[in-house]
Order: sequence, then C-alpha cells, then structure tokens
Amino acid sequence: MSSLEQYITPYSKAIVRLLKSTVERTSNVWDDIILYQNEIQDYISQIGLELIVKKDEGFAFVKQLEDSEGKTLGLVTRRQIGFETSIVLVVLRQSLEDFDSNPTQLASEKFITDTEIKDELELFLQEGYNKLRFQKDLDKYIRSAVDLGYLKVINEKENEIKYQIHRIIKEKITLDILRDFQTKLKEYVESV
Repeated sequence: MSSLEQYITPYSKAIVRLLKSTVERTSNVWDDIILYQNEIQDYISQIGLELIVKKDEGFAFVKQLEDSEGKTLGLVTRRQIGFETSIVLVVLRQSLEDFDSNPTQLASEKFITDTEIKDELELFLQEGYNKLRFQKDLDKYIRSAVDLGYLKVINEKENEIKYQIHRIIKEKITLDILRDFQTKLKEYVESV
C-alpha cells in the first residue's frame, strides 16, 4: 500500500492551491511558489498548464497551454460569463487601466465602491431603461465579479461597499480585448 508521504514534495501544497484558484502574496504557500517556481512549472506542464507569477503585483495562477488551433487539454473549465457581467468586468478593467496610467496616484491598489461602478455602468444604459431594476440586477453582476475573483470586498459601511480591483483582471482581460469590446460597444450604440 502506498503512503502519501512518499509522494509529497516541498511544493505539493502550492500546486494544489494553484489548481484551485489564484494564490495571493499573503498565502502560506506563496514562498513555496517563489522558491520552487521551476519545479512547479515542470510538474504542471505535464498536464498542459503554465505557471504565471506576478511578484510585483503579489499573485500567481495557472493557465492552460493552447495548441496551434487554440485547443487545450480541458483541465480548467471555462466559465461562460453573461453580457452584463462582461460589461462590469470591462468597466473594472478600464478603471484599473486609467488608475495605472495616472502617475500622480500614490497608491498601488485601485479601490472602487459599488456606487462608482453603478455610475460608470449607467453610461451604457439606453433611454427609458428601468433604473430601479438595473440597480437590483447590477448588485448581482457585481457579486459575480467578486465570485470570479476580480473584485475583493474591503469593507461595508451602511449602504456602501468598497472593493479592491484584483490585478489578475489585467491578465484575463488584455488591452486588445478591452479595445475590441469598446469598438463593438461603440458600433452597437451607433446602431441603436
């Protein structure tokens, strides 16, 4: 009978955490990821994954390697994100880009409130749109962004929630994707 101990490496727990989600600098396996980065990459590449470590931004994650046709082994399930949640993510990504492009900012992290997110998203609404329903539904789309790991709740006071935009959004929604979405949105607005 095999024993678990004989298969454990010093970086086994780090791999398990990476396979589950993004790992933050504050995690108890962060140092193992940094120390054993090459060994972890060698191990996970055997199942079609690539280790991405963003030391300066304080997170690491794995992504699927693609063949020449864009296919993967399918280990990581792709989540279908609805149109409304996609718009929330694009607004968050644009907000982070604007923040990073502003050299007068002293902070390194971008914080945003639910009210600020809603104000930004109202720009996408057509005239006559039911604002009350929009506010109610938008809370659901913002929660989806939290569930997907793009927003972290920092604090809740009275009727206001403050979030931190997670920098992984820059890895998932590249500038090319952002520009493409903005072009499609502009074409849509002009056609209405």
